Amino acid sequence: MSLPFSSERTLYQQLADSFAESIHQGTLKPGKRLPAIRRVAQSHQVSVNTVLNAWQLLEDRGLIEARPQSGYYVRGVLPAVTRSVKPPPADIHDPSAQKLALIEQVFAAQNNPDYTNISLACPQDSELFPSARLARITASLLRREPGIVGRYALPPGSERLREEIARRALLAGLTLTPQAITLTHGCMEALQLALRAVTQPGDCVGLESPTYFFLFPLLASLGLKALEIPTDPQRGLSLEALEMLLQEKRIQALVAMPGAQNPLGYVMPLARKKRLAELVNTYNVPLIEDGLYDELQFDWPLSPPVKAFDRDGWVIYCTSFTKTVAPDFRVGWTAAGRFHAAIARLKAVSSMTESRLLSETLAEFLASGGYDHHLRSLRRRYAANLDAARGILARHFPQGTRATLPRGGFVFWVELPGDIDTVALFHRLLQEQICVTPGALYTLSDRYRHALRLSCCYPFDERYTWALKRTGALACEMTGLAPGQDHGLPLRPQVV
Repeated sequence: MSLPFSSERTLYQQLADSFAESIHQGTLKPGKRLPAIRRVAQSHQVSVNTVLNAWQLLEDRGLIEARPQSGYYVRGVLPAVTRSVKPPPADIHDPSAQKLALIEQVFAAQNNPDYTNISLACPQDSELFPSARLARITASLLRREPGIVGRYALPPGSERLREEIARRALLAGLTLTPQAITLTHGCMEALQLALRAVTQPGDCVGLESPTYFFLFPLLASLGLKALEIPTDPQRGLSLEALEMLLQEKRIQALVAMPGAQNPLGYVMPLARKKRLAELVNTYNVPLIEDGLYDELQFDWPLSPPVKAFDRDGWVIYCTSFTKTVAPDFRVGWTAAGRFHAAIARLKAVSSMTESRLLSETLAEFLASGGYDHHLRSLRRRYAANLDAARGILARHFPQGTRATLPRGGFVFWVELPGDIDTVALFHRLLQEQICVTPGALYTLSDRYRHALRLSCCYPFDERYTWALKRTGALACEMTGLAPGQDHGLPLRPQVV
C-alpha cells in the first residue's frame, strides 16, 4: 500500500504520522515491536532510507525506541482522557477570592524569568515566529510612510488588514466582507466586547467545563453568572445538556472553543459543529466562538469553525494573531453577524481601533503568502513537542496518569491518579522555581483538583524537560505511586 501523495509533507513525515496515529489509537501498543524496516518499505512502496528517517522522527517524538540487535519498539505512551466530565452543579456565581488569588499567584510566577514555565499558553520561543520578516516589513512601511506613527488610527481600522482577513476567511468556509470585521486588541477584547453586546448584568452564560480560566473573572467583572456544561475530552461540549438548557431558557449566551480547545485540546467533530450552529440559531441564543487556535489544528484540511454554518448570524467569531504570528502585536478580530454594529460601537468608544503600523505590517505579511508556510512549520513543531512531552510524562509521572491527545494547539490536560491536590503540587513546585497551572483554575467547583494543564510552546531544551520530569517526580512522591518507567529523581540542569 503506497502513501497518499501530499505536497505539504515529505514521504518520511507522512509515514511517521501514519505510525504515530496507530500508536495513539492503541493499534500499536507499548512494548510491541515495529515491523521490519524492509517489510515496511515494501508494503508502503518507499525506500529503506525513507523508513529510517520516519523511525528517527518517531524516536525524536518519544514514541518508539531502538533496542540493540532487536529492532524498534513502541515506547510507553499516556492513555488518553476519554470519559465525559461529570455534570456540574447548577448555577455558579462569582469566582471566589481564593480562586482569583490563585490566578494572581500563577501569573506572578509565569512572569518571573527565574522560573521554568511549563504551563503558560503564551509561546516564548523566538524561533516560533517570523520576527525578522515582520521587522523588515515594519521598517519598509516606516521608510515609505514615515508619518504613519504620527497619526491616530481611527475606526474601523486598517482596511487592508480587514481585506486580507476576509480573503483568508474563505479558506475556513466563512464568507465575510471587510466591513463585517471589527479589529480588536487581541482575542480577549473580542470576547469581552461580544459579552457586553449580547448580555446584561445578572444574565447567565454557558461555558465548557473545563474552560479557559480567565473567563471566570471576565464574567464576574461584567456582573454575569457562569453555568458550566459537561465537556467530553474528544467530542467537546455536551450538545444534549446544552439543548436542555436552551429549552429551559437557563442561559442567555454561550462561550465555547470548538477548535483545539484550551485546556483539553479537542477539535469538535464536524457533525457536532453543524448541530451546535443549528441549536443556537433555533433558540436564538448567541454563541461566542473563540477561534484562537483554529489555524493551529494538526489535521488537514482544517475543520471549519461553527461560524461557517451560522444561518441567521447568531454566532460571533473571535480570534487573533497572537498565537500564530506576533504575540506582542495583540491584533485580533471578530465577525459578529447580527451583532456587528453593536460590537463596532463598543470598540470605538472603548479603545477606538488598533495600531495602523502593526495592522499594515500584518496585512503585508498575510498578502505575501508567507503565513501559510509559517503555519505549516508551527503545526509540525507543536505536534512533535506534544508527542515528546507526553512521552516524558509516560515515563516519569505516576502510573495511572492520563492525558488528552490534542488535535491542535500546544496545551494538553493531565489527570493524576491517587489522592493528590495539584494546588498543593503547584505550591511545592514554586519552591523549586517551576510553574504549572493547577486544574482547579479551570472551574468554579472542586472537580479538577487532581488535574494540570501543561504547555508545549517553549524551547524543548534540557531546562524544560527537567521541569517536566521533576513535576512527575514530585507527583509520584505525593501520590505514593511509582513512575511509569524510569525511576529516580531527575537532577536540575545548569541554568545559564
